[in-house]
Amino acid sequence: MQEELQVWLEDIEKAILEINEFLPEPRIFTEFQKDLKTKRAVERNIEIIGEAMSRILKTYPDISISDSRKIVDTRNRIIHGYDSVSDDVIWLIVIKYLPILHKEIIDLKGKN
Repeated sequence: MQEELQVWLEDIEKAILEINEFLPEPRIFTEFQKDLKTKRAVERNIEIIGEAMSRILKTYPDISISDSRKIVDTRNRIIHGYDSVSDDVIWLIVIKYLPILHKEIIDLKGKN
């Protein structure tokens, strides 16, 4: 089972790193809004993060990851309610929440 957890943590970390590559510094919201390819690539990686998180929560319900349920909910919203996901929400996730998640994933990988 621990091997599965490592794979899912790796998937999350890889998706975060890809998002960071798609959005080099300086990060400018208006540039992001105009770039459809980048927006879709970021959304896809958030879907991957959410799916991996869903699998982690089902297998390891006691694992401590901030906003883990919100991550899964965001994935579901992107997939099923794609027309209701605003650029503002995606941007907030990338700027505010992914750095926190990345640190937690690195810490968890070190423990396993």
